[in-house]
Amino acid sequence: MTPGNPRLKFLDRYLTLWIFLAMAIGVGLGYLVPAVVGFINKFQSGTTNIPIAIGLILMMYPPLAKVKYEELGDVFKNVRVLALSLVQNWVIGPLLMFALAVIFLRDKPEYMYGLIMIGLARCIAMVIVWNDLAQGDREYAAGLVAFNSIFQVLFFSVYAYVFITVFPTWLGLEGTAVDITMRQIAESVFIYLGIPFLAGLVTRFSLLKLKGKAWYETKFIPRISPITLVALLFTIVVMFSLKGEFIVKIPLDVLRIAVPLLIYFVIMFLVSFFLSRKAGADYAKSATLSFTAASNNFELAIAVAVAVFGIDSGEAFAAVIGPLVEVPVMIGLVNVALYFRRRYFTKPAGAVSSPS
Repeated sequence: MTPGNPRLKFLDRYLTLWIFLAMAIGVGLGYLVPAVVGFINKFQSGTTNIPIAIGLILMMYPPLAKVKYEELGDVFKNVRVLALSLVQNWVIGPLLMFALAVIFLRDKPEYMYGLIMIGLARCIAMVIVWNDLAQGDREYAAGLVAFNSIFQVLFFSVYAYVFITVFPTWLGLEGTAVDITMRQIAESVFIYLGIPFLAGLVTRFSLLKLKGKAWYETKFIPRISPITLVALLFTIVVMFSLKGEFIVKIPLDVLRIAVPLLIYFVIMFLVSFFLSRKAGADYAKSATLSFTAASNNFELAIAVAVAVFGIDSGEAFAAVIGPLVEVPVMIGLVNVALYFRRRYFTKPAGAVSSPS
């Protein structure tokens, strides 16, 4: 927590309550005021929903402005951490989600494919926020997110083909073709990561030069920090409102998609935390590795589902349920991570007890 910032302290103290209120408001608007959905959908460019994109960019900007980019090179020097992150994100994660999708949704192939795509889209956005709330290592988070982004651009289309077209046929299920180009993936990565990343980078180096480190850390950062949580709540309201009608009308379908997602997030987080600690990582790095592995790039999953299967498809619906489950679960896991720190890690001198 940043000292002397009561507005952030108030928001942060009741964050779980605000999250659930935002979810309820979003569902209520989507179900009771359909005109709101039509209004939001007017601001759509291709597969990008502009209000959601703005919310995500604003949400990620303050944490990325806090990153010490001058220390980022140290992340890539640690080959062991990069290898562990690679295994967690690109081996364990996709295979676990594929298995859960087949087990729970093999009779609903459209939902199954939507779930599989969530598992293939590794997180490059909201993990920055969860990591910041859990007091993970910001430099490692930025480095691993950049690493995942490059890997995603290069290999997402290959993974999509293998996991959705090839693997299902090995189990006697019908595969489906996925046509998504590297350019489409790169555009998604640039919108949701590149813009706030560049903004944070430029902000840090320019203001450090103009105003100095003391002013930057004690004046500027506390002023922009509340933007993250306000933008998060705005994004949740918009996302839930877009699917509020479906959430109310077909709650059993939502539940069927939500159960494997819940299992996925919890297993990935706990397994990643265990592996990270076993590998000798301290709390901050363990938290960063765990949130990076457990979170998913729902923006990309939704964009691909809409582009390939259509906005009204079951695949797109399943992809949208992803963040609706991920947001409250990750808030819960932030508290789990902080409990792990108190229980299993020695708190460093001068550490604070609340999320910064």
